[in-house]
This record gives sequence, structure tokens and C-alpha cells, in this order.
Amino acid sequence: MGYAYVDSGAMYRSVALYFLDHGIDHLNSEQVNTALEKIDIGFQVGTNGRSETFLNGKNVEGSIRDMRVSDHVSKVSTVPAIRRAMVALQRKMGSDRGIVMDGRDIGTVVYPDAELKIFLTASLEVRAKRRQAELAASGKDVVLGDIESNLSDRDHADSTRAESPLKKAEGAVEIDTSDITIEQQVSQVVGLANKIIASA
Repeated sequence: MGYAYVDSGAMYRSVALYFLDHGIDHLNSEQVNTALEKIDIGFQVGTNGRSETFLNGKNVEGSIRDMRVSDHVSKVSTVPAIRRAMVALQRKMGSDRGIVMDGRDIGTVVYPDAELKIFLTASLEVRAKRRQAELAASGKDVVLGDIESNLSDRDHADSTRAESPLKKAEGAVEIDTSDITIEQQVSQVVGLANKIIASA
């Protein structure tokens, strides 16, 4: 559709990566605030045509998908100062409209007035198998049970956190992707978007 794409989860993963690489304690507010001033996150379309994440000018798309980051990102994403900084950046990115933003609090906190809100879901088993396939494609062999445990822990942490908890936004269209192909998912979402555009 020619829209810019922003993966907000990749932004939190980038912060988690920076904290891990620089020994930042997410519970130390002084360290967190100092680190946030040094973090610059952006997105560029790669040679494969997909959006890739850049942290301080370096492509970190592969690094932020590592399990060590996955194990740390929910801790980082519960810190209010980090969430406020990322939400402000996400709103800035979408200020010119024409954007698709993906994340666990986009429809509830970042853009509650978005023209179209989609709540994508799938069974834990299916999500774990998809993540395992992604990791395998990048040469990483991870046990399925470890991935399921990580996803389950993250779901619980994100759903119960005080700041911007994961929940279905009011007015969001829920799509269960467990048993449909990516092409079918795209068709449904684009169809919904085109209806709104046509009625505008």
C-alpha cells in the first residue's frame, strides 16, 4: 500500500540490546535516563524489501532477535521511562500519517484513534513454531519448548504490567492467524484498510 512500516517491538528489543551490551541496569533510573539519551533507533528498507532496524546507525535486525534479547526485553519494556521515550518516538514517526505500526500497545496507548486497529493473535504453539523457523533461517537452533516458555512469560509480563499493558484495543478487529497463510492475513488486512480508505 506504500505505507511506512514501524515494528515497535523492535524498538524495545533495540533498547534491551543496548542495555545488555553496555551493562545498563534497567532498575537504575539514573543509568536508564543516561542511556536513553544515547540511543537512536530508526528503520530502513533493506535489500530484501523488508524494514530493518537500526540502532545508532548500525543494522541490528539479526541481533535483536537473539534469545538473550528475547529473555530481557519484557523486563526493559516494563520501565515507565523507557515506555514514555519509545511512545514519544513512535508518535513522532507517525506524525505524517501513512504508516503501519506493529506493537502490543499501539491501538490502546500510542494511537488509540487510529483509523484501523488490528488485533492479531495465534496459538502459543503456532507462534513458537514460527519464531523457531525465523531463528533457524538465520542459523540459530533453539529448542521449541524454550521458545514457548519465553513467549508465555512475555505474554504474562506484558499483560499484567502497570504501564501500557497488552490488551485488545476498543474497536480493534481480531484476526486469529493460527490456521491461515500470510497471504490470507495480508488479504484480510488490506481489504479492511481499502474499505476505510474508500469511505473516507
